[in-house]
Amino acid sequence: MSINATLIAQLIVFLILVWFTMKFVWPPITKALDERAQKIADGLSAADKAKADLAQANKRVEEQLAAARNDAAQRLADAERLAQQMVEEAKSRASEEGAKIIAAAKAEAEQESVKAREALREQVAALAVKGAEQILRKEVNASVHAELLGRLKAEL
Repeated sequence: MSINATLIAQLIVFLILVWFTMKFVWPPITKALDERAQKIADGLSAADKAKADLAQANKRVEEQLAAARNDAAQRLADAERLAQQMVEEAKSRASEEGAKIIAAAKAEAEQESVKAREALREQVAALAVKGAEQILRKEVNASVHAELLGRLKAEL
């Protein structure tokens, strides 16, 4: 055989191989590559969507945290204001109670003072009567001289 015939035979076998590859081998390979490319594209779009969802979730979490912080600050301020109000009310009640106690003590002291003066007057009157009795050397009748003794008490 000559080299030309071998070359032509090899060319024919090569063309048959190319045709067979293009007809039966190449379509499944391109189909597999296309499917894989589609899966990769789907995966990338899902990842992008997940990133967007994550960003939105983070934003919502930050908003909720800010709202919770504001709520906590507001509740703390309300509690402090209520505590201050309670302290002021307790101070005013204590002040009122103190004033009542002082007034009662003053009234009681005044009553004791009046009682002590009255007792002192009675003692002074009794001493005066005894002194007058001794001066006169006779007994002074308290019931007879009640008016005189009452004036004496009033003067003392």
